[in-house]
Amino acid sequence: MMRFTWSAAPNDALAQAGAALLGIEFDTVFRGDALTDHLIAWDVPAYPGYSLHKRALFANFLPDIAPLFTPRDKMEWHLVGWGGVGIDARAFGRSDEPCACIPAIDNPRVSAAADADWLQDDDTVFGIVVNGEARAYPRRIMEVREMVNDTLGGRDLGIPYCSLCGAAQAYFTDNVAGGFERPVLRTSGLLIRSNKLMYDLVTGSVFDTFRGRAVTGPLAEADVVLDPVTVITTDWGAWRLAHPDTTVLVEALALGRDYDLRNTRDARGPIFPVGDVDPRLPVQEDVIGVISPDGGPIAFQRSKAMAALISGQTVGTSDVRLVREAGGLRAVGPEGDDLGSHQAFWFAWSQFHPTTRLWPE
Repeated sequence: MMRFTWSAAPNDALAQAGAALLGIEFDTVFRGDALTDHLIAWDVPAYPGYSLHKRALFANFLPDIAPLFTPRDKMEWHLVGWGGVGIDARAFGRSDEPCACIPAIDNPRVSAAADADWLQDDDTVFGIVVNGEARAYPRRIMEVREMVNDTLGGRDLGIPYCSLCGAAQAYFTDNVAGGFERPVLRTSGLLIRSNKLMYDLVTGSVFDTFRGRAVTGPLAEADVVLDPVTVITTDWGAWRLAHPDTTVLVEALALGRDYDLRNTRDARGPIFPVGDVDPRLPVQEDVIGVISPDGGPIAFQRSKAMAALISGQTVGTSDVRLVREAGGLRAVGPEGDDLGSHQAFWFAWSQFHPTTRLWPE
């Protein structure tokens, strides 16, 4: 309710009620976030029918988002909040139409590296290679769009970027288990633990973006988990040097904007509630996260891992090791097989993988 208060008086009344029920006191003016952090840290379960009550509340302000709330699913609805933007409900292939949302891109226009004179060598890009075909997704564009549905190397991809948790990810969206039509991924406008929730435009199913797991709708009922694709976070100069035949998204897709959210909005830490944070690393420390062949999550502190590799050391465990690629890092298995790694802030990786190992152990 506090997310939608319109003035100080109801906000204060709700905050005081929450504090009294929880038996806590506030030491910050952002009392709504403090309450939510407290509840997340406690892992207080939702009561029966909670999602329907929450949907009724959200429907007053966000009628287009309300249908995503369902009574029986795998979503922890008590941890879900609104990110302040509308749902992207535009049909596939119509991503050039304006919307009151974070606008995804379908089948983005690309250019050869030689024609991308708008990019500086030190500009951050997210690089992906599928079946030998390389493509760069500039952070400047991804901060504006946050979702791309693309085809690369003959495979369909969904590529979400969550600026809040510093994570660009990629998933194969063809050959989905159960014979479902290719999911068309969109930004829902909802957040969980300061990570965006994406949804499938075709079935209305919501995904745990960080883990690629469907948590509501028909895809959740079929236990759909999308297969990850490695994303290399690096700079344009290094990526272009390593992949001279790469394509890159065209500048016009940035819509004339250049946010640099990491060094502006997010410079002082997460702006939405995340609960308790694993104290082994600073909240926004960059890590390379991967699910090992045995199914266990493991994270590598990027700065330490890169320094160790540059000095000639081996970085890894018995079943996962890191290798340098195009100025970034990639996780591979014992036989050099790709494991679908990506970079993220530590708070995000550890929140969604609370049992994660941390190199060095």
